[in-house]
Amino acid sequence: MFVDALGLVCDAQAFVAAAVSLSSINLGASIPKRAIGDGEGLGFGFAVDVAADCTTVKLEVIMTTDAALTAGIIVLVEETRLAADLPAGGLLFLALPKGAPAAGWLQYLGVRATPAGGNATVTLTSWLTAEKLFSVQAKAYAKGYTIS
Repeated sequence: MFVDALGLVCDAQAFVAAAVSLSSINLGASIPKRAIGDGEGLGFGFAVDVAADCTTVKLEVIMTTDAALTAGIIVLVEETRLAADLPAGGLLFLALPKGAPAAGWLQYLGVRATPAGGNATVTLTSWLTAEKLFSVQAKAYAKGYTIS
């Protein structure tokens, strides 16, 4: 699995209560908008840097009208996970919807995490990547030779 630094939206970012990623992906203000939902499936990979110290964590992929990810927020994908499902070193992937959303693409993409319960913290790294380039677990293959 490769992580492209240009697709990185948060790097070992500690999320306390609801917070958005420190960076965003700029799709540009061009007309027509970039058709990122066509062709190869894209989404955000998440790596857990420090295990969740809470009960649950809601992860969201969002699009907004500003680079700070605070204005005109539209949630594209959301998933709530138990803290036990987010151990240090854990990986997960949230795919962007295929095709353009009904409202069309807004200019910026990012992520938002909302830890709840307990100390309500989790530290994550997240990046935009092609679905086929994301691997949750390395695959082991049998050797293709024998020694005699």
